[in-house]
Amino acid sequence: MASFYGIGVGPGDSELLTVKAINTIKNLDVLYVPQAHKGSKSVAERIAAPYLPATLAIKKRHFPMVKDWDTKMESWRKIADEIKNDVQQGKNVGFLTLGDPSVYSTFSYLADILIPVIDVQTIAGISSFSQIAASLSIPLMLDEESLEVVPATADKEKLAKVIDLNDNVVIMKIATNFKKVYQILKERKLLDKTVIVENASMANQRVQRLTEYSADDQLPYFSTALLKKKEA
Repeated sequence: MASFYGIGVGPGDSELLTVKAINTIKNLDVLYVPQAHKGSKSVAERIAAPYLPATLAIKKRHFPMVKDWDTKMESWRKIADEIKNDVQQGKNVGFLTLGDPSVYSTFSYLADILIPVIDVQTIAGISSFSQIAASLSIPLMLDEESLEVVPATADKEKLAKVIDLNDNVVIMKIATNFKKVYQILKERKLLDKTVIVENASMANQRVQRLTEYSADDQLPYFSTALLKKKEA
């Protein structure tokens, strides 16, 4: 039976794909990837490039990065219809997603549309924050410690509450609202407890304490903050 696969390709290093992800990619007939700017390959496609079969049909589609929900849903439904038709023709279809498909991934919206009509499979990937903890050789949590993952796009009150209530906090999408996050952490004297990792596992990865930044700095899109209130 043909299926639709959401495949996590990890945070950036091609060697961080799982064996299952690689084997799944090798058995695909069609692969859907985001249309990158100026016709270049998307980050996820570049990561998976060493494992893409020469015979694989790659379909680049535009996924709008806008706040308007109706605009995004219209695009997702059109792409989902294409995917459904491919699968119903007996083709194994894949969709590449950075990190893990279950963490802030467009795949989840496509899967929600398609699960009632075709077989959908999710292939887990290494999340950016798991790789960040590994690269720094520090635990995300120990014993009774808590961990919460939150996007910097959350409102200030929610971000402050998450930071106040947890021992460890991963703040994703931090480049979108860096100044807001910086100010919240500064007010709580937690700048020195927070590490920023830019472009995790990529060739241009950079790791710095938040104390090395100013509130007005511009961070790369792929930047994540890890707050640990207790020293490991």
